[in-house]
Amino acid sequence: MKQHQDTLLYLDGVNVSFDGFRALNALSLVLEKGEMRAVIGPNGAGKTTMMDVITGKTRPDSGRVVFGNSTDLTKLDEPDIAALGIGRKFQKPTVFEPHSVWDNLLLALAGDRRPRFTLWARPQSEERDRIEEILLTARLAEHRHRRAGDLSHGQKQWLEIGMLLAQEPQLLLVDEPVAGMTDSETEQTAELLREINRTRSVVVVEHDMAFVRALGVKVTVLHEGSVLSEGSIDHVSDDPRVIEVYLGR
Repeated sequence: MKQHQDTLLYLDGVNVSFDGFRALNALSLVLEKGEMRAVIGPNGAGKTTMMDVITGKTRPDSGRVVFGNSTDLTKLDEPDIAALGIGRKFQKPTVFEPHSVWDNLLLALAGDRRPRFTLWARPQSEERDRIEEILLTARLAEHRHRRAGDLSHGQKQWLEIGMLLAQEPQLLLVDEPVAGMTDSETEQTAELLREINRTRSVVVVEHDMAFVRALGVKVTVLHEGSVLSEGSIDHVSDDPRVIEVYLGR
């Protein structure tokens, strides 16, 4: 697989085994700068392990994982990779429930984030502007003073995406963002991710095919730790191998 100037993330022949089970099997993938990619596949296909490898949680047995032009992620640990500009949102939202939506975003802003400093010092005007901007993007402007614990499930997911944005990542990895959401929240989440994708690259791991279709982006189908098929949602949905291992169930 070729890597060129516009490549943001490059996985080349990545292998990961756990106790003899091969979670990733010569996985190769290229993500361009500014691209949004959906990753689908049956349970056990390697989707979470792929995210773990990109964020430094799991070290591959072999293969290369390159971010930007030359940074080899397999040599770095999780905090270093986060500092490079890779943000990950897990499936279950982890927000500071007793704090307001506003304070959650303030705690997440890049910079000196010791809680004592953050919540008692008055935010500077550029911090306030940035939080206002994120509140609008995350569809939470009217909820700024609410306790995060009182938000709906969907709103908590948006708040966590907002908290990731506060860290100014170049690449967002988002794991099953619409699991458990209402139809209206699902639709708004597709819009939210498309909006974020105007300025950042995004990888979305998802099971909800209607949501993947709504994103309208290139889809990578994983199966047994390798790429089974790649292309538009229509292309992969018509691929007999994908129908057999994933959609036909």
